[in-house]
Amino acid sequence: MIVIMKPGAGEEQIAPIVEELNRQGMQVQMNEGVGCTVLGVLGDTIVLDREKLELREGVERVMPVQEPYKKANRKFHPDDTVVDVGGFAVGSEALAIIAGPCSVESFEQLSSVARSVKASGAFALRGGAYKPRTSPYAFQGLEKRGIDLLYRVRTEMKMPIVSEIIAPRQVETFELMVDVIQIGTRNMQNFDLLKEVGRTDKPILLKRGMSSTIEEWIMSAEYIMAQGNQNVILCERGIRTFETFTRNSLDLSSIPVVKRMSHLPVLVDPSHATGKAWLVPPMAAAAVAAGADGLLVEVHNDPPNALCDGSQSLTPEQFDSLMARLRALAPVVGRTVGQNRRQEEKVGA
Repeated sequence: MIVIMKPGAGEEQIAPIVEELNRQGMQVQMNEGVGCTVLGVLGDTIVLDREKLELREGVERVMPVQEPYKKANRKFHPDDTVVDVGGFAVGSEALAIIAGPCSVESFEQLSSVARSVKASGAFALRGGAYKPRTSPYAFQGLEKRGIDLLYRVRTEMKMPIVSEIIAPRQVETFELMVDVIQIGTRNMQNFDLLKEVGRTDKPILLKRGMSSTIEEWIMSAEYIMAQGNQNVILCERGIRTFETFTRNSLDLSSIPVVKRMSHLPVLVDPSHATGKAWLVPPMAAAAVAAGADGLLVEVHNDPPNALCDGSQSLTPEQFDSLMARLRALAPVVGRTVGQNRRQEEKVGA
């Protein structure tokens, strides 16, 4: 349940309520909003007397929360969550643009792409080191060497890096070397992995499962947040439907739906959603128009010879053109596009 305090309620009214709820075995999450303070109460709330709570000084009203997710619920946390990534505020007015190759192939490839996407306005570099593929014979990534290359480029370019983790045993390495830990679609319901990354303090980019409902997606975020890590960024990357023309079906309606249900920032990956490079720019623009907080875009310096997903990768020149298009669109929907200069002071420090 949630306890909504009256505007102006101070510590002298809030503290005794929190103390009493703790005494009754509840966990209390306090969220200070612009207009009032909201207390999120976790535990077996059936034992609580709602009427008595509403009579306490400073309490506006008490509301039960029917949804199974609590910490990710907008009722618990009315204000939008903003996640700091290397000095860039993901979930703020500025669109968070993350770009880079599907997989790390070499230092030369990675540094070339990083330099170009940063110049175009991307604030972070994405790159896969561990690649869970449908076929065991497909390129599986450079693994730990790929992480080393990402970290080297991160240091030289002063640019945050995003990479996918696939097993709990990798958490220690990712925590030390990666700025944002990505949970891919195949691992969205790998609950042991979600718990492990939930014990870190790293931002987590949680992709929607290819056959998952919106509620299942948010419940996976809840697994992470229940372990103490509140820095979760959701990513819509398309779902599996009967349509075969595109790689997946991009569910743009999930953006406003999730924002109604949860306070977490939402990014969109138009590359995996469509599987076709020519569809990425229009779907990226549509995602921004629908309210996405940013984009995850695949960019490769030589798509025809890419070791993974070349058909959905933009060239650096195409990405630069997309960024120009987004700069024209962003002000129409109350957004801005551009790097946060503060990040250069933090990344690589």
